[in-house]
Amino acid sequence: MSGPTDLGDDPITDLVHRADLDGLVRLIDSFTTDREWSELLRLRDRARAAVETGRQLWPAATLAEYRLALHAPPEWAARVLDGESGRFTIGPLAEVVASRLTWADLDGLVSGPVAAGVAHERVARGEDLTGLEVAPVIELPLALAGWERAYTVPTYSDEGIDDSAPSIQLVWSEHDLEGRSPVVVDDDESARAFRQLVETWTDSSTGRCGFVCVEGDPLDAVTSLGLRRARTAPVAFSDAIDLLAWAGATGAARGRRRGAALGRFGVWWLLAALCDLGEPWPPDPAVLGSAAGALEWRWWDGFEPSSGWRLSLCAHDRDAGLSWAMSAADEA
Repeated sequence: MSGPTDLGDDPITDLVHRADLDGLVRLIDSFTTDREWSELLRLRDRARAAVETGRQLWPAATLAEYRLALHAPPEWAARVLDGESGRFTIGPLAEVVASRLTWADLDGLVSGPVAAGVAHERVARGEDLTGLEVAPVIELPLALAGWERAYTVPTYSDEGIDDSAPSIQLVWSEHDLEGRSPVVVDDDESARAFRQLVETWTDSSTGRCGFVCVEGDPLDAVTSLGLRRARTAPVAFSDAIDLLAWAGATGAARGRRRGAALGRFGVWWLLAALCDLGEPWPPDPAVLGSAAGALEWRWWDGFEPSSGWRLSLCAHDRDAGLSWAMSAADEA
C-alpha cells in the first residue's frame, strides 16, 4: 500500500487524529487502487465518527462512501446503502450503485426503503422487476410502461458526474406573437407538479421556473409568459418525458442530484396532473400513456442564448383546447 511514509502502523488512526484531510484523500485513492475495500470502509467509519468530535472530516467520509458505491463489489457497495450514508455525495448512492450493478447483483444485500430506491433506479434504466416486493417509497410500477423508454441517466466517475440533458434534434419555426390575448386558466395541480419536478433548480440552486395554462394553442401559452417573439420545434412524446425526467433528476448548477427514480416519479405526477388522472394513484399505465401521448409537445425559446441548464416545453390538448407552457433555467 502506498501512502505517507511518516505514519504509524495504522495510518487511518494517525490521519484522523491529525485531522489531515489531504492525507486521508490520498489514502482513499490508495485503498481504491489496491481494492482494499475493508480498509476503505473502516476509514469511512473513523472519519464519520471524528465529525462528532468536531473534526471536519466529513469530506473524507463522503469520498470513501462514494468510492465504495462506485467501484466496490456488491457485498461492499451494499454496506454504504444504509439510509444514512451519502448525504453529501453528488448524487444518491442508490443511483451510483444502480448505475453499474443489476438487481440480481444486490438481491439479499439491501433491504427497506434503500432497496426500493435501488430497484426503481434499475427500472429507470430498463430493468423489469415486476413482482418484486419493495417498500412503497416510490409508488410506480417496477417496469417501464410501453410508452416509456430507458431514461437518460448520468455517468458517475472519480472526477464527478456528467448528467447532461438528453440530446434531441429540433426543427425550428419562428413566430411573431404580437396581438395575441391568451386567457389564463387556473391549473394549480399541474403547476404544483411542475414546481415539484424542478424544485432542486429553484430551492437548492439559483434557478427560476415558470408555468402557465391557457385557453388556446402553444403560442398563446408562450405569449402569456411575456414573450413577443418566439420559436418552437415539435418534440416527440418519448423525448418530452425524457427531458422532463432529466429535469426532475438533475441538481442543475449547484444542487444535489436527486436521481433517475425521482425524476421518473415527477414525470408520472406531472402527466397525471395534465391529464386529470391523479386519482387513484398510481394511474393505470396504459390509460396515462394514451392520454399523455395524445398531447402535442413543443420545445420553445425566445431566441435567448442557450447556456447552463434549461427546460422549455409546451403541451397542447387539442380536444380540450388547452395549452401549458413550462420553463426552468439555471445558469452555470
